[in-house]
Amino acid sequence: MERIVSAFWNSMRALRRLTLAEKAFQQELVLLLLALPVGWFLSTSWTAYALLVGSILVLMLVEVLNTAIEAACDAYSREFNKEIQLAKDCGSLAVLIAIILVLGVWGFVIADRFALIAG
Repeated sequence: MERIVSAFWNSMRALRRLTLAEKAFQQELVLLLLALPVGWFLSTSWTAYALLVGSILVLMLVEVLNTAIEAACDAYSREFNKEIQLAKDCGSLAVLIAIILVLGVWGFVIADRFALIAG
């Protein structure tokens, strides 16, 4: 049980640091807070609502992992290194893929919603 409590406090420390210092994470947090009520009105089912909110949570998860990769790389060396560049670029690509996922999910739900209203 002590390990779980310790992991919780480590996670809260990371959440606080990301919330205070990481611009991308701050933007995604605002996006999540906006998505909760907007998704409620857009969705036509609990499944759609879960997909809308879940897609943004996946984006935030990928952003956290990307930040971890960048921090580990910076701790290792701040000088140019091709392998470090690749690691950071892959992290950025993962974030881009997550953004595409969010846009796709939200796009399908919005299209479905307006198709129901129009039809």
